[in-house]
Amino acid sequence: MTHRDLWAAYRAVNPDAGDEYEPWAYGAEPDELARLTRDGIKTATASAGPLYGEGEPLPQAGEYSVILDSRDEAVCVIRTTRVYTVPFNQVGAEQAFREGEGDRSLDYWRRVHEDFFRGELAGAGLEFSPEMPVVCEEFEVVYRV
Repeated sequence: MTHRDLWAAYRAVNPDAGDEYEPWAYGAEPDELARLTRDGIKTATASAGPLYGEGEPLPQAGEYSVILDSRDEAVCVIRTTRVYTVPFNQVGAEQAFREGEGDRSLDYWRRVHEDFFRGELAGAGLEFSPEMPVVCEEFEVVYRV
């Protein structure tokens, strides 16, 4: 199912949702993370703050997204409920647990995200720092396939 088809199905049951949504896939393990999201296990995500450049707005509470898998197939619709920015070394255990990955511990989160952020930042000519800002998003699944 395409993101347009899934959004149309969601709008059929929630016409007040409007027309705006963002289709996207997770950067690491898109199939597994999409499954965790669809199943309600993953209710948060995080991104490297330095990658938000000029003109690229941070996510906002109330926005909708259609989560895609690695084949660009739509998996579910989420609505962002909270967005906050915190230094990498101050991301808490609750955020790590809500992200639903691995054993859901903060140690696991830090290890996996540091590796992932290092690669993303290097690709943009930037360096990882434990003090760098991390954009944390919380969301709820509002429609699933």
